[in-house]
Amino acid sequence: MNAYISSVVDKYSDMVYRVAYHALCDTHYAEDITQEVFLKLCHARPVFESDEHEKAWLLRVTVNMCKNYNKKVYSHPTVELTENIPVNDEYSDGTVLGAVMALPQKYRTVVYLYYFEGYPIKEISNILDSNINTVSSLLARARKRLETMLEGEFGNEN
Repeated sequence: MNAYISSVVDKYSDMVYRVAYHALCDTHYAEDITQEVFLKLCHARPVFESDEHEKAWLLRVTVNMCKNYNKKVYSHPTVELTENIPVNDEYSDGTVLGAVMALPQKYRTVVYLYYFEGYPIKEISNILDSNINTVSSLLARARKRLETMLEGEFGNEN
């Protein structure tokens, strides 16, 4: 079992971390979620049909844990100990990735899975446990927002 977990961690830890980071925009919480995902794998010990099934399971658990974290944060707001620090200033660098990171979480996740991980809309709907039309709409809205956000940076290149 230890050899299996070590190989899965080596193979997928970067992907799990990137998904968590894109969902939460915080390195510390993304690291925590990454550890929790692999702990859940150890405890659940699911049987996978293929590598793709294993990868999809890890992605789904990661996305669900991020959703649960966000629900907890929004339902139990806390007061920051630091002064007012703007949340998205570190992403306002005018790059495409900066614009993606400035999107609301529901859009970031869909954009990340579609463009960065290469999943088709149908598989994203399975991973997120959402309707295909919902995923298509989220992706279309994200593209529209990105177009608006990046219009000033890149201009009209037609």
